[in-house]
Amino acid sequence: MQLSLTVRGPGAESVSYLIAKNPNNLYERGEKGLTVRLVYPKFSSEEVQFLIYVKTDPIDLVKSSPDSFDITHYINDREFAASSIFVSSIRKALGTALNGKPEEEYAPWVEHPFEIELTFGPIATDLSNRDLEALFAPMGYTIKIEYGESFIAEKSSARFITLLGKQTLQNALKHISILIPVIDNYKHYFIDERELEKLDRYGAGWLESHPLKALILKRSLRFQKMISQSRFFEKETKTEEKHGPPKIRLNDLRYDAIIKYVEALPKKETIVDLGAGEGKLSVQLGFIEGVQEILSVEPSNKARLKALERFDHAKEKRGFIEPKSFAGSLFYYDERHSNKDIMILCEVIEHIDEYRLASVFETIFKDYRPEVLIVTTPNQEYNVVYEMDVEMRHHDHRFEWTRAEFRGKCESWSSQNPYQVSIQGIGEEHPTYGHPTQMAIFTREEVER
Repeated sequence: MQLSLTVRGPGAESVSYLIAKNPNNLYERGEKGLTVRLVYPKFSSEEVQFLIYVKTDPIDLVKSSPDSFDITHYINDREFAASSIFVSSIRKALGTALNGKPEEEYAPWVEHPFEIELTFGPIATDLSNRDLEALFAPMGYTIKIEYGESFIAEKSSARFITLLGKQTLQNALKHISILIPVIDNYKHYFIDERELEKLDRYGAGWLESHPLKALILKRSLRFQKMISQSRFFEKETKTEEKHGPPKIRLNDLRYDAIIKYVEALPKKETIVDLGAGEGKLSVQLGFIEGVQEILSVEPSNKARLKALERFDHAKEKRGFIEPKSFAGSLFYYDERHSNKDIMILCEVIEHIDEYRLASVFETIFKDYRPEVLIVTTPNQEYNVVYEMDVEMRHHDHRFEWTRAEFRGKCESWSSQNPYQVSIQGIGEEHPTYGHPTQMAIFTREEVER
């Protein structure tokens, strides 16, 4: 993770005093799981560049925490991607500049606008390029976005962002202190009142009038209780008109389609929810009349803990069959999942490398042998409707198939096994691109006979 900031124009050398770092010395500080370094690749009276670099140990960061045994900490991007943890670690190094309190003789330079070029990355984000431009443009920046190269594909989903404009050093650092965590959308620390203080301190003078203020607050503070405490919060009902009922989220439509199909099946006593995540679908399955057992299978311990909380809350309600949570993977056979009435893979297969799917479905059809298998996955063609600036809907997707590709794969799998398949769409249908989600239902032929 790194950030480069170049200042051009008369007085550029004053930057070293504004950040209180001697250009002749390497700055290096270490703390739990982090090493922060700052150097000056360029230094003259007309141009100064400093580079701040953070090296993380993602395992050391979670030692002695409730998440320390979660396998996902071994397969994350924290060592490489600019994120909220990056911003937290560089604030100490740049504290003098952020607070605008250099040595007294250099205080007038705090308010001096420089020609600034600021680059940070790589950063993994669910925001589109258009969203990123909308975050920085209101402060007068010109934005350049470049994709990183990958040894797996021609381009990775990680991006490098460059901001060009005339700013004081202090304001430029305030902007990124707020907006990098907003872009990252994954807090690596507990959110409490200190987040409100950061917004107050670093958002003063620009956040009040920002067109995307509501989005910035939501992604910074996450929780409505915290958002409503911010001095930047305004009740939207005062300024916005209501335009009918809220739009139903696609995720809810997927769950609804699966639940309705399961309810209509004559045999539904036993269900396996593979890749169950935080248990949202498993909970809804628990309220279906006639269901007697639900196996909620997920490899991430962190997601399973949230699922268990969800199950515990729902079990107080009448008629609920509490799902059993298991740590498991599609790549390992587990006899407990065999010969069930229904098996579900809801938005799971696109997170698996495509070349591994053949063995996954061979295990399902030949070893697990569910009477009904339900599979949902994104329809790649529909991405045009979303006007996306990235190739796939989520940075962790390994592929997304068109309708023809999905149908071809499903028909191939069913032809090699004693299953029949039918395919339908979920979500708002486009006349050209179809539905946003496609669902395949595999039925074992012995059942129909």
